[in-house]
Amino acid sequence: MNSKKRHAFFVFLVLIFMASVILISCQKIKRDTSATAEPADIETLKSRLVMETEEDEKIGAKVSRGTFAVFEDRDTQEGRMIHLDVVVLHATALEVKPDPVFVFAGGPGANAAAYIDDFANSWIREQRDIVLVSQRGTGGDNRLDCDLAAKDDNLQSYFDPLFREAVFRTCLDELKEKFDLTKYSTYLAADDYNEVRQALGYDKINITGASYGTRMALVYMRRHPETVRTSILNGVAPIAFKNPLFHAPGFQLAIHLLMAECANDPDCYGAYPNLEEEYGKILAKLEQEPAVVNVKHPVTDELVPIRMSREAFVESLRTVMYGGNRQVPFLIHRAFEGDYGPFAQVGLMSERRIRRLLAMGMLLCVTCAEDLDRITESEIIEIASNTDMGDGRVRRQKAICEFWPRCEIPDDYGDPVSVDIPVLLISGTLDPVTPPCWGEEASSHLPNSLHLVVPGAHGVGNRCLVEIQKQFLDIGTVEGLDISCSEELKAGRFEIPRQR
Repeated sequence: MNSKKRHAFFVFLVLIFMASVILISCQKIKRDTSATAEPADIETLKSRLVMETEEDEKIGAKVSRGTFAVFEDRDTQEGRMIHLDVVVLHATALEVKPDPVFVFAGGPGANAAAYIDDFANSWIREQRDIVLVSQRGTGGDNRLDCDLAAKDDNLQSYFDPLFREAVFRTCLDELKEKFDLTKYSTYLAADDYNEVRQALGYDKINITGASYGTRMALVYMRRHPETVRTSILNGVAPIAFKNPLFHAPGFQLAIHLLMAECANDPDCYGAYPNLEEEYGKILAKLEQEPAVVNVKHPVTDELVPIRMSREAFVESLRTVMYGGNRQVPFLIHRAFEGDYGPFAQVGLMSERRIRRLLAMGMLLCVTCAEDLDRITESEIIEIASNTDMGDGRVRRQKAICEFWPRCEIPDDYGDPVSVDIPVLLISGTLDPVTPPCWGEEASSHLPNSLHLVVPGAHGVGNRCLVEIQKQFLDIGTVEGLDISCSEELKAGRFEIPRQR
């Protein structure tokens, strides 16, 4: 395909994607509602918090670990209590800022309290405490796991569709014996977090989240705006982002942007001059017959044969692109040459990490009620069906939701979040799940916000962004931020192996 045709094809894809976004963005905006009054008995909340503090010898700072008990049924404040893991990484400064940073994890289904090592040496800790809490359903004594969704004794399962009815009917039978699955939602979790804030004795807090964690942050700001000083959102999934409806067009945009970037990079184009054509031929070939590939078992190192279908190839490629994309042209080219091994190995590790990271039962409790119930058949056809990824993922997940319990959500849940809180939003140019248009959509309803779009994938981080976030936390406003370094950021070099 010559450069003019490639450019026209890319523009066509962008127009299709943006049309779907405009359809969503033009929904009628209603008035936001805030939370009910905070519990008056602060002492009762403090009594539910059990913490032990010790010295972290590695960095010479204190770490507090414990649990906070909340009613599973927040509405009645009666019955079973569940215990959320709570970790406070105390600041290392002699004079500590009074407003800590609460971290909201992605997914839905990831456990923020398990990220101790990730944040132990964070720059945030220089002046502020970092608070990690397991959102209800992700940890503590109430993790809603579906073990059959991630089994190392069956590596093929990582290349089969995630949402299989038999797996999740079994999971449901196990979970409903222990938990009321109608009580695990984003807005209930927001009220849990507010109680943790009170029990720990913090007045104002700063909040940060990535991926679904940005949704959690937005809902928290809607329900408890008076408690938030600032918010940092990375890889933004606003309320209008109906998970997983937009996975397909998000990946479509990212992969073709990546191939266009390769075509405009002399080294990448020199190594892979027909990348787009090769990608198309791989999909066509796998559509006719799945490839049989040997992958190394992640625990035993034994070679295990797996079947890779067209759908498995695209889904694995999508998840691989979450964390990085510089090796993607190389992986596509090797697969085109008939060697699927490097791609399959990387895809296995990516799928395994995600499926083991997330509490899939919690993911369903959240997405069935908050996302999939808002997805219509016409949207599936218009937005997902005619893409490389297709509509298989959204249809399968929607089918599971036909029998999965769901919580009640506020009538205005689908409305955009609009609060007068300083918010810094960050998007990666090649994010395959929450491309920059979603950060822009969220920012358009936040009058005191700034949206940065920088080279990168899903959840961008580099020295420049750290400096900008430091400024933001220090001054507490997006006004006057020096963001000049972000304008000079460039994508990394593509992986181009030496001639064999």
